[in-house]
Amino acid sequence: MDQHIAEAIGRPDLIRLDDRLVCLRFETMKVVSALAAVRHLLDTGVVRPGDTLLDSSSGIYAYALALACHRHGMHCHIVGSTTVDHTLRTQLAVLGATLEQMEPCSDLKLDQKRRVERVHEILAEHPGHHWMRQYHDDVHYLGYRAVADLVRASTGGEALTVVGGVGSGASTGALAHYLREDAPGTELVGVQPFGSVTFGAGHVADPEIIIAGIGSSIPFGNVRHASYDTLHWISFDAALAGSVDLLRRHAVFAGLSTGAGYLAARWERDRSPGRTVLFVAADTGHRYVDTVYARHREAVPIGSLAPRQVAGREGLALPWSRMDWNRADPPS
Repeated sequence: MDQHIAEAIGRPDLIRLDDRLVCLRFETMKVVSALAAVRHLLDTGVVRPGDTLLDSSSGIYAYALALACHRHGMHCHIVGSTTVDHTLRTQLAVLGATLEQMEPCSDLKLDQKRRVERVHEILAEHPGHHWMRQYHDDVHYLGYRAVADLVRASTGGEALTVVGGVGSGASTGALAHYLREDAPGTELVGVQPFGSVTFGAGHVADPEIIIAGIGSSIPFGNVRHASYDTLHWISFDAALAGSVDLLRRHAVFAGLSTGAGYLAARWERDRSPGRTVLFVAADTGHRYVDTVYARHREAVPIGSLAPRQVAGREGLALPWSRMDWNRADPPS
């Protein structure tokens, strides 16, 4: 029996959509990393019960950290993006977390930069606060060992390809890291939005939006670039089509990044007949009802979509590009 709701929220479901396509579905994925990170910091004496944990977030990590703080008797302070909606603001308030939400900004890079600057200001005012550094601290990898154990036990000896958003690195990167301890042949396919600098696509803009959570307009310190075998860059419109098809075909109601991962996973499955492809569904679709699912009539059939295979970042183009990364070092 769970001792706190966060433990239940962080436990994923494994759903086999067909013979070689598996969905690793979370209610809120970052609860896994936040719970394990806070537990580790307490166990090692870095923080103590009652301390304030601080971070910047576009939404999902704010909720995850607030739950972890509630579980372990900590205070939580979030410098939030403009994407933190009314529902999440209300939940954070009731959970006891404090939120500073930035003013609206059309430039994601400026929004992230302003949030980080505000974190430094808070630390100068309150040096006893602990900055969780979700984008830079490898402590956020720890929670995915248990997820890897679940995947390993459920898929047995199948040759596995893991597909999902790169984000801060502490999701697909961590999952592949732990799976490779027993199965070094596990392949890792990262999904990025156009405009993300993490793998050098900052020069290609998406006219809609940068898909929150799987890319970044500033460098992230805990992305292990050499973990990734292949990369897919997927536009908002293509990801929308993937999300709608996933719900219509398989009844899985998930976020926009999941739609992008689903597209990439189907493509990799069709080209790797000897492998099972597992893609990560990081959250549910509730935050995307108005921006994605209400536009379901606009979704193109996913059979009409295919990636452009590119040899280098200069060839990237919307709506979908694919590149062999071959576990290379970060782009210069």
